Amino acid sequence: MGRVYNFSAGPSCLPEEVLHECADEMMNFNGTGQSVMEMSHRSKAFEPIICDAEAMVRKLMNVPENYKVLFLQGGGSTQFAMVAENLAIHTGKAAYIQTGVWAKKAAAEARHLGVKVDIVASSEDKGYSYIPHVEKISGDYDYVYICLNNTIMGTHYEYIPDTGDIPLVADISSCILSEPLDVSRFGLLFAGAQKNLAPAGVTLVIIRDDLVTETPRDGTPTMLSYKTHVDGGSLYNTPPCYTIYVLGKVMHWIERNGGAEGMAKRNREKADLLYNYLDNSDFYHATAEKGSRSLMNVPFLTKYSTGATDEKSLAKEKEINDAFVKEAAASGLVNLKGHRLVGGMRASIYNAMSIDGVKALISFMEEFASKN
Repeated sequence: MGRVYNFSAGPSCLPEEVLHECADEMMNFNGTGQSVMEMSHRSKAFEPIICDAEAMVRKLMNVPENYKVLFLQGGGSTQFAMVAENLAIHTGKAAYIQTGVWAKKAAAEARHLGVKVDIVASSEDKGYSYIPHVEKISGDYDYVYICLNNTIMGTHYEYIPDTGDIPLVADISSCILSEPLDVSRFGLLFAGAQKNLAPAGVTLVIIRDDLVTETPRDGTPTMLSYKTHVDGGSLYNTPPCYTIYVLGKVMHWIERNGGAEGMAKRNREKADLLYNYLDNSDFYHATAEKGSRSLMNVPFLTKYSTGATDEKSLAKEKEINDAFVKEAAASGLVNLKGHRLVGGMRASIYNAMSIDGVKALISFMEEFASKN
């Protein structure tokens, strides 16, 4: 089989231009006679790679000068702990808006570390199918936490909550650089790379200077202190050098394609095409409510997903879903199985997914519907 359309929620597809560039340089990067995979992170050969990656992040995201850019490890899940350990240091209280699995896990991790967590809003009542609107959050909180795009449920904030002087923290793993974002509205942003930036392995953190504290919570491990990595220039320990290299290349690809604004135009075109098809279909329907829909992750169900719990209905639903995923894969449309919490199917249409990929998916969906 040739190149497929990969709709995985992550690790996801990467721009083909970038993959070709990486392949061309695999054995000999920039005349060094070695692969970036083999380089010392403290070598003169690697220094321009990490510096360029940071410069491109700052440029494409318009990162203000009073913010640090870090390349860390441990994924978004480690950030659940780092945020709590480094920011919950005054009142020990934090506000969380719970819009899905990852925000719920982040809140649970903060509680585990002794933070007093208030769930100030939640969409759990409707299976996280929408984003609750919270005009303003006030109180003696050390920070407010949101997950800007919910990969599993396919929802996305259409607004940024007003938190006043309280630092706003956002997990932007599955929507980073999918559209412009005002970094200055946040105290801290983080993103696992494996959706829109690079292969899995590096986590991008953008943190305002005043939140880089000398004294995180008692007992915080050295590696979980943001100051450790700020002082070390993201080189306190060996970073994922190759992933940072790929991230830099993806940043240049984004720039060549119009930056965040270009990605937003590209992504809205793809999402509008798919959602319009779903909304006008008698066979499929999207699970996320209008006004809260993600540009990146589109879960959908068939007419056989009725919510009935009898054995016959569940068997038919599973049969149709399994057939869809299997036949789609045979047609070169892979990783469309939905998350178990939502069921059905899910098409993740990140930056690197082309409009042709979405058109091919819709064509297959039409054919599948006509047969079933």
